[in-house]
Amino acid sequence: MPEKLIIFSAPSGSGKTTIVNQLMKSFPNLGFSISATTRKAREGKEVHGKDYYFLTEEDFQSKKEKGEFVEWEEVYQGISYGTLRSEIERLWSEGKDVLFDVDVKGGMKLKEYYGDAALSIFVKAPSIDAIKERLIARGTETSESIEKRVDKINYELSFEDAFDISVLNDSLTEAVNESSHYIENFLTEKYA
Repeated sequence: MPEKLIIFSAPSGSGKTTIVNQLMKSFPNLGFSISATTRKAREGKEVHGKDYYFLTEEDFQSKKEKGEFVEWEEVYQGISYGTLRSEIERLWSEGKDVLFDVDVKGGMKLKEYYGDAALSIFVKAPSIDAIKERLIARGTETSESIEKRVDKINYELSFEDAFDISVLNDSLTEAVNESSHYIENFLTEKYA
């Protein structure tokens, strides 16, 4: 039964979600771990149970108190994200290895928790300006939320060395190919 985990983390706008979406098409044995969040769904763009588990603050707090999260973090003031233990167990019970798309601190916590059973990949954009342009191009962020995210970028970049591998997302094709290579090697390794 598969019990490996692939963790993708990056500052917002680095392109990790685009890379993860491409990889899901190439690796049928990977199951995507849906994160829980207290933020509201982006109207018409996100679906509960597909993009995120959208929880009320009360539900999130209750799950936290019951120890139902493997990791959680208040990523922005008043907005928390987390990985439910039941989500990982669900994917493993389906015979899948687990693929995560999580914030930097969440990625570090998952790697710390799962150790050698996890491969942690840090995705970085060519520059902070490139990230800002990507956030604007999304069309889902307000100028205020973009500024909040940009303020966090330098801080998040300081954690790059805590990850097993770094992938520069200057060319999506190259970043996906490089990530595929690392994942293929990791999934075929045998752990003692």
